[in-house]
Amino acid sequence: MGKCDGRCTLLVICSLQLVAALQRQVFDFLGYQWAPILANFLHTMAVILGMFGTVQFRFRYLIFYAVWLVLWVGWNSFIICFYLEVGNLSQDRDFLMTFNTSLHRSWWMEHGPGCLVTPVLDSHLAPDDHHVITVSGCLLDYQYIEVLSSAIQVLLALFGFVYACYVSKVFQDDEDSFDFIGGFDSYGYQPPQKSSHLQLQPLYT
Repeated sequence: MGKCDGRCTLLVICSLQLVAALQRQVFDFLGYQWAPILANFLHTMAVILGMFGTVQFRFRYLIFYAVWLVLWVGWNSFIICFYLEVGNLSQDRDFLMTFNTSLHRSWWMEHGPGCLVTPVLDSHLAPDDHHVITVSGCLLDYQYIEVLSSAIQVLLALFGFVYACYVSKVFQDDEDSFDFIGGFDSYGYQPPQKSSHLQLQPLYT
C-alpha cells in the first residue's frame, strides 16, 4: 500500500510539474526567451520519462529524473538570483535569456497585472524596427512574477526529488527481493520426474 501511495503521489507531482512547465513555456515563447524555452523543453522530457518510469516500475528512469531535478533546481535558482540582481547579476543583461538574438524581454514586463504601457515617440534610443515604451502602474513587477514562477518550480522539484528517490528505492528493493526468491526456488524446487510404466520382462530363448 505504501508503494502505491508513493507512486500515486509522485505521479501527481509530475502532473503538476508538466502543467507548470507548459504554462511557463507559453509565456517564454511569447517573450522570445530562448534559453528558458530550451530548459523548459528538456524539463518536460525528463518529467515524462519520470512518469513512464513510475508507471512501468523502472527505477533507473526515476534516478535519471531525480538527477535532472537537481539541475532544474540549480537553473531556477539562477533565474531567481538573476531577476533579484544577486551579486554581479544585473537585469540589464537579461538579453542573455534570448541568446542575444533579440531585444525582447519577459512577456510579463508589458502584460503584468495592472501594467500601463505608454510608447515613447521619436526616441533615438530604439534601434531599427523597435520602439521604446514606459511601463507604469503594475501591481506586481515582472521580475517578481518570474521569481515566483521559478520558486514554484523549485518547490515542485524538491518534492519530486524526495518521492523519486523513495519510489526508486522501493522498486529496487522489490526487484532484489524477487531475484532472491527466484534464486531460492531454483535450488529448492525439484521438478516432478516422469514415472515409467514399462516393465522389463525376462527373455527366454
